[in-house]
Amino acid sequence: MISGRCHCGNIFFALDWRPEPSEIPARACTCSFCAKHGGVWTSCPTGSLTVSVKDRTRVSKYAFGTKTAEFHVCTGCGVVPVVTSRIDGCLYAVVSVNAFENVEPALLRRAPATFEDESEQARLSRRKRNWIADVRFEATS
Repeated sequence: MISGRCHCGNIFFALDWRPEPSEIPARACTCSFCAKHGGVWTSCPTGSLTVSVKDRTRVSKYAFGTKTAEFHVCTGCGVVPVVTSRIDGCLYAVVSVNAFENVEPALLRRAPATFEDESEQARLSRRKRNWIADVRFEATS
């Protein structure tokens, strides 16, 4: 189980990575948004993700470009721990490795990733293959 959160703890996630990883791919996206805030993302298509939000009024969703992904931004601290994409009625997600807690840094295999030349259909197909498909959001008190 890999946990992560925004800086203030308003957005928390638990990623059940199956099977247990011997290494974690960490894609440093080169798009203008990710480059500006240091977005480095990972996913486990065979895993499951639970995202907990303490105060939904302190979460903003930002979409740009094709508007096929939403960056979940904590308005309290400014961190983006989760990105989601709704494809054919299903919710898919990636998480920020920068939001991980208690994960050995040596497990991360960082590499740049460029998706700017993808068509929208190719992008959605890649997400369906590679992003986390078992995603749940829950409110906490």
